[in-house]
Amino acid sequence: QLQASGGGLVQAGGSLRLSCAASGRTFSAYGMGWFRQAPGKEREYVAGVSCSGSSRYYLDSVKGRFTISRDNAKNTVYLQMPSMQPEDTAVYYCAGSVYCHISSASDFNYWGQGTQLTVSS
Repeated sequence: QLQASGGGLVQAGGSLRLSCAASGRTFSAYGMGWFRQAPGKEREYVAGVSCSGSSRYYLDSVKGRFTISRDNAKNTVYLQMPSMQPEDTAVYYCAGSVYCHISSASDFNYWGQGTQLTVSS
C-alpha cells in the first residue's frame, strides 16, 4: 500500500514536500514515482526514482525545480517542491513499479490515493 501525504494550500513561490509511505512489500525493490492530474487534464508523470535512488526522471516543466528522493530505510519517497506556481495545482499521486529502472509512465503497477495540492496566485 502507498499512502501519500503533505498536500494542501500554498501561495505561489512557496514550498511543499510530499511524502509517500509504502507498506507490505520490499520497498527497495521498487522504482517509485509521482504523478499529477489537474482538473480537466490528463494525468502526467512528474518524477521517478530508481530503486537505489541513483537515477531520476523529471517532467520538463519541473526539471530543475522539483526533487524526488527516497529513504529505503523509512520506506518513503518524497517530492520536494520549491517555488511553486499555480500551474502546479493538481492531485498528486505516488506510484510504484516492479522495475527498478523506469522507462516510461506505463511501467508503474501500484498506486496510492491522491493528495490535493493547490497553489494560489
